[in-house]
Amino acid sequence: MDLAFTPEEQQFREEVRAWVRANLPEDIAHKVHNALHLTRDDMQRWARILGKKGWLGYGWPKQFGGPGWTAVQKHLFEEETALAGAPRIVPFGPVMVAPVIMAFGSPEQQKRFLPGIASGEVWWSQGYSEPGSGSDLASLKTRAERKGDKYIVNGQKTWTTLAQYGDWIFCLVRTSTEGKPQTGISFLLVDMKSPGVTVRPIIMLDGGHEVNEVFFDNVEVPAENLIGEENKGWTYAKHLLSHERTNIADVNRAKRELERVKRIARNEGVYNDTRFRDEIAKLEVDVVALEMLVLRVLSAEKSGKNPLDIAGLLKIKGSEIQQRYTELMMLAAGPYAAPFVKEAMEAGYQGEYVGAAYIAPLAASYFNMRKTTIYGGSNEVQRNIVAQTVLG
Repeated sequence: MDLAFTPEEQQFREEVRAWVRANLPEDIAHKVHNALHLTRDDMQRWARILGKKGWLGYGWPKQFGGPGWTAVQKHLFEEETALAGAPRIVPFGPVMVAPVIMAFGSPEQQKRFLPGIASGEVWWSQGYSEPGSGSDLASLKTRAERKGDKYIVNGQKTWTTLAQYGDWIFCLVRTSTEGKPQTGISFLLVDMKSPGVTVRPIIMLDGGHEVNEVFFDNVEVPAENLIGEENKGWTYAKHLLSHERTNIADVNRAKRELERVKRIARNEGVYNDTRFRDEIAKLEVDVVALEMLVLRVLSAEKSGKNPLDIAGLLKIKGSEIQQRYTELMMLAAGPYAAPFVKEAMEAGYQGEYVGAAYIAPLAASYFNMRKTTIYGGSNEVQRNIVAQTVLG
């Protein structure tokens, strides 16, 4: 494994850095660096800027309108945008469903759906988890019954991230009850403006509206919105989940947040405490180790090997690191991190703070990150998968 970047790759990094510096809106970067609330407009504005440049689908091949970058170039792009304070690209369209449409969709579906994803104009949501079907996704019960040239969909999805903004949702639905549970699942694209689709908010501990329940009550979906073959959706879902779990690792955001931990520790006067520095050092070692693991995946991709067997391992370690850096920020701020003023997480807040302004979002971030070891397949389940597929 060669961890040194080539001169061409270093030049590419400089070009990306210069472009991001010139095009990332300062107000958005300020919010990201200080963990303030990002609005739909903030996320969509950055998506459209990237879309206009042709970089929203930064992982796409040229034949589908992407830049055709190598695995290393994609990594460098992610790193430079994260360190600059760009919002994470909302992954459901460009990172998750687009590769499935490219790999398994018909030419007509590719022509219909990919341009709106690439431009950032169409917001996609992910309809996977259900009450009682999270890590055991094969037990899902949302039913799609074929009637002529359409499917009638009934059921419920839950924990649907940012579905309140969704234009379309890609869903796993049950089209057969015969055989093993995995063999009766299909992959369906649903217009969220269809009659019978209801989005109900799930308000979290910090008052945020990030996740939702989505109900389907006799929703009519054209049969042409089925991706690939009926009852083959589990195969397509596994293709997508490998992208999701690599994305969840988010090593580049971890590098940015590690610097934020150090900044808060210095401001709060605990950076020179030996015990606290030990904890920062342990976190930094973990971040570097995760980066090495990601680079191993990239190196395997570069040489044509299949790197996706360790996607679960990336998810496990990345999610644990996210929890750890939010915990260290709380510890650095001490008792000032405990009070919660929801309004202080909005840019332009003029009220009183408990402690410094940068402390206001810490508790909300800490509690929010408790989810990372559960979503995208719980870490306990991921460890079993790694044991079976990697260790044998």
